Amino acid sequence: FDLFVSQLVVRECSGGDPEAAKDRLDTIARIPVLPITIEAESLADALMQGHAIPSSQPRDALHIALAATHGVQYLVSWNFRHIVNASLRPAIEGICRAGQYAPPILCTPEELLEVEDD
Repeated sequence: FDLFVSQLVVRECSGGDPEAAKDRLDTIARIPVLPITIEAESLADALMQGHAIPSSQPRDALHIALAATHGVQYLVSWNFRHIVNASLRPAIEGICRAGQYAPPILCTPEELLEVEDD
């Protein structure tokens, strides 16, 4: 897999306690950053207008939209409320496809880990 973060992730890592923020930013410093684009913002709006993601959660919609518009195959998250949520998946996938984007597979880090045979 190729690992990416978005400008949104960088913003989120920058917040909070300055010392903790520095540690978070140091952790992601060598990871390529995907820019926030007009296409991603438009898809995020569509995800909220289509009620796939609540309008009160624009960052969650943007995380999904950034992955979809940049062709990211997997979006890894521990956000079970609005991102890794099986009940929201059909609406998210439908809206991404309607915008001509392949929806990312939404999963936790544990789900993405390869299992070794014993």
